[in-house]
Amino acid sequence: RLPDGGEAWPNWEDSAVPPENLADYLRDLYALMDKYSLRGIPFGHFGEGCVHVRISFDFGSAEGIEIFNKFMNEAAELVSSYDGSLSGEHGDGRARSALLDRMYSEEMRALFKQFKNILDPDGLFNPGVLVDPDEVTEGLRMAPGQRTFELTPVHKFSHDRGSMVNAVNRCVGVSACRSEENSMCPSFQITGDEVHSTRGRARLLSEMFRGESVADGYKSEEVLEALDLCLSCKACASECPVNVDMATYKSEFLHKHYKGKIRPMAHYMMGWLPLLGHIAHKVPLLPRIIDMSMRTPVLRTVIAKVGGLDTSRPLIRFAPSSLRKWHKKRSNNQATKTVVLWPDSFNASLDTSPATAAVEVLETLGYRVEIPQEFVCCGLTWHSTGQLDMTQRVLKQTAKVMKPYTDRGLTVIGIEPSCTVMLKGEATELSDDPAIHQLAKSTVSFAEFVAPLIKEKVDSGEIQPANISALTQVHCHEKSLGDPQHSAKLLDALGVSQSDIETGCCGLAGNWGFEKGHAEMSMALGERELFPKVRDAGAQGNAVIADGFSCRTHIDQGTGFAPQHVAEIVRNVLKGD
Repeated sequence: RLPDGGEAWPNWEDSAVPPENLADYLRDLYALMDKYSLRGIPFGHFGEGCVHVRISFDFGSAEGIEIFNKFMNEAAELVSSYDGSLSGEHGDGRARSALLDRMYSEEMRALFKQFKNILDPDGLFNPGVLVDPDEVTEGLRMAPGQRTFELTPVHKFSHDRGSMVNAVNRCVGVSACRSEENSMCPSFQITGDEVHSTRGRARLLSEMFRGESVADGYKSEEVLEALDLCLSCKACASECPVNVDMATYKSEFLHKHYKGKIRPMAHYMMGWLPLLGHIAHKVPLLPRIIDMSMRTPVLRTVIAKVGGLDTSRPLIRFAPSSLRKWHKKRSNNQATKTVVLWPDSFNASLDTSPATAAVEVLETLGYRVEIPQEFVCCGLTWHSTGQLDMTQRVLKQTAKVMKPYTDRGLTVIGIEPSCTVMLKGEATELSDDPAIHQLAKSTVSFAEFVAPLIKEKVDSGEIQPANISALTQVHCHEKSLGDPQHSAKLLDALGVSQSDIETGCCGLAGNWGFEKGHAEMSMALGERELFPKVRDAGAQGNAVIADGFSCRTHIDQGTGFAPQHVAEIVRNVLKGD
């Protein structure tokens, strides 16, 4: 991207001249860009006379493509006049083969062709490259036809000028998503299939917008199948060099694909879980009845099948009592400082232990904790299943409930990493409500808020550091879009010696791992690194820390070991346990 967020493209990204000619070549190259009102960002390797540059070509109009054609031909003449090469490092390929007559004589090019014909007399290998080349304007992925199926997205795509096509075009195919060493892309690491890499999905979305090889736009079953194994872990949003955010693209696709149609039952069962949990806890004994049903094998199987869930894994159960009920019964302390604890659906309705621990820690540190009693939600489960209209409705309700708190200038503390990240980022891309933007500014993670307070008390001697070794599973959304260093600093201040899981997403990924057909891959992802290391930690008597509800659920189901939220670790240290 250009400094103003505008697009910049390769094609003339790799020209090279003898280093002694570089200064004169650069002056003339920039004069040529000025001639056609183009801008470029140069980078590496000037010491070798090689000029990497991306240029603001306009591929969206016939006029822009004509300017591109003129520029490429004149640039080829220019670099040759300085005894240079069209490509100093990357190769000529389809982008520049048509310009090779500026560098090589007709006799030399005839020899190229003669050599090629010896090995490939029928012209089957790489047609259109080097020998009998395609024109530089042929096969442009970003040509005007690419926008055949472009629709106005629900997300603002504020970094891509409001266009999902522009967002998809971020992918330039460098294939970092095919790595086996980092967090991206989990599904590719299991299948080894290009279509399950971020790059493969971006290519398919690009073809969908073009409407040639994928001819039915958002109705495409091919694209749906390719996106099915995307975990929405957000690793690509940070690890991809150009920040391709496939989770957001997937939610937009699912939103359009199922518009006006019956969705998979899992979308209703898991997507609406926050509201179901909130309502269930308002009916006396209903959570206990549901819990008993989940513990009965026959009923559990029936519920899973009806709900479109995988029958091979246990289902989520509601907590016996909600966080809100627990907090209402708790006597308010007389602290003068007040904070708001964000009652995310996972910690408010399903597993309340981390939230109650967080309240106890904050009160011990001298804060009065308020918890909204009305329904609020970041909308994550609706977002991940592509129910974006409902996501916006939920955010509207959240804005109304939270505005009185943020108007008082209160800090909102999140304990579920995925919800915290959603509030601080994605929510503002889906809502123009000033209250949502103020909520985003007011929200911090538990570790971010507590870490400096704990360090101050440890340094003053009020808190004695513990001697604990722990294995930490950082939530994939926190790793990609948050700041896991806050938790690291908090644990360090407490005297907790920790090691992190390096492979990113645990493999459950919220609703994804529960959906029909995903359980086997979900467990295989856990076995990459997480499950073996948890088993080792348990055998050595070390703690396992996982702030994400999904991560804790997956670890429990995959290993039988019960991990803790960092808030529970802090509470236990403060109590001297």
